[in-house]
Amino acid sequence: MKKLLLLGVAFAVVTSCGTSSKSSTNKTQNTVSKKIDPSIYASTITSSELKTMLYKYASDEFEGRDTGEKGQKIAVEYLKQKYIDMAIPTPLGGDDYFQEVPLEKRKVAEAKLTVNGKTFKSFEDHIVLTLTNSTKTTLDHIVYVGYGIDDDHYSDYKNIDVKGKFVLVKSGEPKDAEGKYITSGTTDATKWTNGRQSIFSKREAAIANGAKGIILMDTNLFSRYSSFYQRQAESGIAGRLALKTNEPGIVMLMVNETLGKALNSTISEDATPKVIETNITLDVENKSESITSENVVAYIEGSEKPEEIVVISAHLDHEGIKNGEIYNGADDDGSGTVAILEIAQAFKMAEKAGHGPKRSILFLHVTGEEKGLLGSKHYTDNDPIFPLENTVADLNIDMIGRVDPSHEDETRNYIYLIGSDKLSTDLHTLSEEMNKKYVNMELDYKYNDDNDPNRFYYRSDHYNFAKNNIPVIFYFNGTHADYHKPSDTPDKIEYDLLETRTKLVFYTAWEVANRDKRLVVDKATSK
Repeated sequence: MKKLLLLGVAFAVVTSCGTSSKSSTNKTQNTVSKKIDPSIYASTITSSELKTMLYKYASDEFEGRDTGEKGQKIAVEYLKQKYIDMAIPTPLGGDDYFQEVPLEKRKVAEAKLTVNGKTFKSFEDHIVLTLTNSTKTTLDHIVYVGYGIDDDHYSDYKNIDVKGKFVLVKSGEPKDAEGKYITSGTTDATKWTNGRQSIFSKREAAIANGAKGIILMDTNLFSRYSSFYQRQAESGIAGRLALKTNEPGIVMLMVNETLGKALNSTISEDATPKVIETNITLDVENKSESITSENVVAYIEGSEKPEEIVVISAHLDHEGIKNGEIYNGADDDGSGTVAILEIAQAFKMAEKAGHGPKRSILFLHVTGEEKGLLGSKHYTDNDPIFPLENTVADLNIDMIGRVDPSHEDETRNYIYLIGSDKLSTDLHTLSEEMNKKYVNMELDYKYNDDNDPNRFYYRSDHYNFAKNNIPVIFYFNGTHADYHKPSDTPDKIEYDLLETRTKLVFYTAWEVANRDKRLVVDKATSK
């Protein structure tokens, strides 16, 4: 990554615009800095370097970079060494480029449960949906909260205290006389009635109101889930990864109608919240395995506004090894990973030439994206290295090395942009201007539609910044036949396109980092 001769010539060209007098005024110096041409530094981003790095990063040696596994550890060490070689420091100090992300491999927990002396069986009557810590408790009452909804238009929690208590909830949502859901005023399923989303929504409502545990009676979902959970428990194989927390959390059980009625005999027809006297014993052991993964972080400190942070992110992980086959993840997201390294090099070369960014740049390689955006969620929700209120934008790169089927017979010189106009008109306008001035790609906003059925806006790491009202752009080439398959290999990357798209991100980051005023967030959403 050495282009010192080229940049030395470039530096001479740029500085020739200025004055040689040592007594030149600050105004003159500012005028000179505004004439800096970022294309000088963008020229250090080349397809040959991207190709060399990606053939290494997406090789079998890295074993598919599965979160927490050997290949992922090789990957983070590789990234760390790249930043050391470029003399780009870590914001954590010393040679610590790793932000530890505590995770656990979730295993299905089996609960021992009795109600008024009667024993109910795991998988036949109840399953444990979520569990933070092992729980052993005896209850002399629970609080029935009907549908367990807490919404602007309807709330089961309005006149009852559930803090520190177990709540009993049933599936569904009330309708008005015209058959429309009360929360939405329509007949369309809402987040309170829509399958898995309803589980999450009712759990979050219970947490928000201070409940210690939640028991959900959902006959339809229970019949679908119980056999799957039983097979998982009998296999002894750990399930999905999740962020580990030291918070007390909440235990959530799903129960069948038999157990639901044992807890509240009128549960099917009655939705009135009330306290129910009962005698319950519950014993649940958390059998999950703790593991640690890492985000890789490096940064260049801003020269004028160092407290303001521009994040450039990509996920470093992929699918690992399945059935003896290595999922190399060259496009997903080896392409984004090596793009960040080239962008970092370009900014470092600018800094060496005396043209470092006004705002600080954080190069953030996150882990666990494939497992549920875990690394970025840990950064934003648990341990932001820099305050989120000081974070100006996140430019997230996830798959930028291929052409999708929609563009095979059209222009290949395109990129999908998602989220650029969701929170900041400034960012969207700036992005368009940088593209027109330097790159002139087709900016395709197909997946930016609020009604996009793919919901890509919610499916990569930028979303954890966006939910905190930080403006984002998600750079994406779309899916293709090799998406999430062992055939996503570096020989299929179109390196000229990867170079051009990487330069677009660099130019956008350059402008965000160097403009006089911080991006205005004119479309902030309530949190």
